[in-house]
This record gives sequence, structure tokens and C-alpha cells, in this order.
Amino acid sequence: MHESRSSKGRYRTLLGRKPGRAVLGLASLAAIFVVASSLLGQARVARNDESVTPVEGESWLSHLRRPFNQTSMGKTWELGPPPSMPWEETPGWQLELTPGFATQIATLHGSDLYRLSCRGCHGESGLGAPPEINSVIGPVQATSVGVTMTRMKKAGREMSRADVTEAAKESRELLLKRLHSGGQDMPPPTLSESEIRSIFAYLEQLSDIPGAERRQLAVRESPYRVGEHIARSTCHVCHNATGPNPTPQQILDGTIPPLSTLTTRVSLPDFVRKVTNGAPIIMGTPPMPYRGRMPVFSYLSADEAADVYQYLLLYPPRQ
Repeated sequence: MHESRSSKGRYRTLLGRKPGRAVLGLASLAAIFVVASSLLGQARVARNDESVTPVEGESWLSHLRRPFNQTSMGKTWELGPPPSMPWEETPGWQLELTPGFATQIATLHGSDLYRLSCRGCHGESGLGAPPEINSVIGPVQATSVGVTMTRMKKAGREMSRADVTEAAKESRELLLKRLHSGGQDMPPPTLSESEIRSIFAYLEQLSDIPGAERRQLAVRESPYRVGEHIARSTCHVCHNATGPNPTPQQILDGTIPPLSTLTTRVSLPDFVRKVTNGAPIIMGTPPMPYRGRMPVFSYLSADEAADVYQYLLLYPPRQ
């Protein structure tokens, strides 16, 4: 049994020196060694985890025919640093990964599942980005008989407890349906029943349902299942699963690279840096470094970003 690791990102071990003016070369070599030495063991564990499947098909934005610059989906509104000027020193960055991260089992609570699977669209507080992305707070509160009774009383409206109970039951069924199948504008999640129970309990806590903090549940998951949560709910919102790798000019014009070419065009350290810290991207004609449009997901740990990379290696995206 592999040792559990927390998913909060406070458990990282430094590969090399502390962040500063360090060159990425050492970190890159160390990361390559970590990946190469762990792939065999990870693949062996992966064969026993039938819950993990590859990303398939067009991105959610492509499905909705919604341009990237006209949506709030999959965005944190936090961008990475701009490229340095020729006379400026490039800011230092150092890769930090937990030793053996690629095979360690993670203990995830509902708050983690929400962060990995929902936060990219609904935000940290669950309020979303109306009118495009609805808040989860109201629908969750509607599943509570106590909360609904209190709200009805404050509003001066009379409803019997039996009627409120029936309405709360219907609200719960609708919310569970969303967690199982998504909606017209919400991509269908790929959550197991245990994951849904855990995330539902956290949604109750996030929505201030009395007693919800005592009902929190944890699940134990493989690193590639963690990577799948992020890849499906965040990356696949904007990136198609497969397709040709765009030219620098096409990227400047708005083309988003597919997930299938990611591991061949970006190294593990570069990917982790881009996801968690932000990094310039080469675009245009002639090719030049730009800040790029991809948001920074600073709420993901380095291990979790690396889990996405490993997941895409072991479970290549499909058409």
C-alpha cells in the first residue's frame, strides 16, 4: 500500500535549491528521472483502476460553439507574468514535487473534489459568474428543509413542513442529476457515487447548511484519477482532446492546442510551471514570447498539475 498524500499542496519536497535564480535544468532532469522511474509502477497500479478513462472528443466550448474570449468557463481571471524584457533577468522558478508522487494514493475530501472538478467554473465560493455560470448556493440551500422553512418564515410565506419536505426532495434530485449528468451548459461530470456523496456534503457546508461540517466524507484516489478530474473539468473545457498542433501564428490568432500533443510539446516542469505559476508562450510571426491567454490555476499543487501530465501520458486523449 502506498503512503497517502494530502491534496492541499503543503507537502512538497524541494528538488534542488529554493526558488530564486535557479536554472530549470536541474529540476527538469530530476523531474524526467522521477517520471521515468515511476511510470512502470504507475502503469501497474493503473491497470487495477477501471474508473480512469481517457478524455475524448471536442472541448466543451467547441461543443457549445462559444469562443474563448466570450466565456467565463474554465477561467480564474489570474494570468501569468509577462515575458521579461531583454534587459531584465528572467524570474526564477523551481519545480517542487513529492518524492514518489506518481504512485501515492491521495486522500480527497469534498472540498478537494470541488476544487479539482468545479472551481474552474463556479469559483472558490460557489457563486459562479452569472448569468452564464449559476451559483450553486441557492440550489443547494433548496435541498435543506430547515433552511427553506427559515427562509419562508422570514419572507412571511406559509408552507407546511410536508410541502417543504417534498420541494426539498425534488431540489435534491435535480442537484444530484446535475452531478451525474451535467446540464445544457454544464459538462457532464465523471464522478463516482462515493465522489458525489463527498462533494455533495461539501456543497452543503459551502452553502451554510446547519450541521454539514459533521457530514464531510473522504475518498482515496490514485494520482491519475486526480489528473483525470482536472483534465476533464478544467483542461477539456477549452482544449479539444485531439487534433493538429497549431503553429505560433495560429495560436496568436486564437487556436487552442489539443491535449493529445501536450506531452510531446511541453516538458513536465514547463507544464507544471504554466498551470500553477504561469509562463510566457511563443506566438505570432515571427515567433515571440507573449503572456498568453491561459489562466493560472494557483489553487492546484505542483503534484496535482503533474498528475494531469502523467494522466495524459498513461491515458492518451482520443478522438
